Amino acid sequence: MELFSFEFFSALLTIVFIDLILAGDNAIVIGLAARKLPKDQQTKAVIWGTVGAVVIRAVATLLVVYLLDIPWLMLAGGILLLWIAYKLLVDQNDHDIKAGNTLWQSVWTIIIADAAMGVDNVIAVAGAAHGHVLLVIIGLLISIPIVVWGSTLFLKIINRLPWIVYVGSGVLAYTAAKMITHEERLEGIFASNPLFKWSFMIVVVITIILAGLWKNNTRSKQGATEKSRESH
Repeated sequence: MELFSFEFFSALLTIVFIDLILAGDNAIVIGLAARKLPKDQQTKAVIWGTVGAVVIRAVATLLVVYLLDIPWLMLAGGILLLWIAYKLLVDQNDHDIKAGNTLWQSVWTIIIADAAMGVDNVIAVAGAAHGHVLLVIIGLLISIPIVVWGSTLFLKIINRLPWIVYVGSGVLAYTAAKMITHEERLEGIFASNPLFKWSFMIVVVITIILAGLWKNNTRSKQGATEKSRESH
């Protein structure tokens, strides 16, 4: 991938969008962890907790970038990211985060919770970067203000426009499909037939979105049935 080429900026845009879509959980974690602190300490907890979380995520992402060179790991990472894309659509997002009573307790809670929940972001960003370390670094630098200031706003937008989550899941599914087609052991199959490659990627994205829609519709119908029974 050439520096500052169309492919470079396309991958960077994908990384930024992934950060936006997956930043919602980070906003919730930050808010829950810092909720017991005085107002003047909440901002400090957000900043230091985010800085610590981003440093850990940067190391993890760079490590995954290099690990993806190992045979079949690109395939495994792609399959895992497909599961993450599906979970993004159907998860209820229940969080049980203990609020810290002191500044550094809250900071530590944010770092630990983000590290535990950041696996999806790490794999997605590493897959979108396709081994380009500079892309990972730029993406992470962009993610800091997104997480600190933009994620709460983005959560409100998602609540008003739920379909954005489906777009985000589609981007993750596309990134996952691209990872699978870039698996060294399978690349010959896809490289020799571009039509098959793009058909495969389109089918993967559509399948994930339809699976999420089906699951959510089924859950809504079950909820409506239970409410109807309770009312009688």
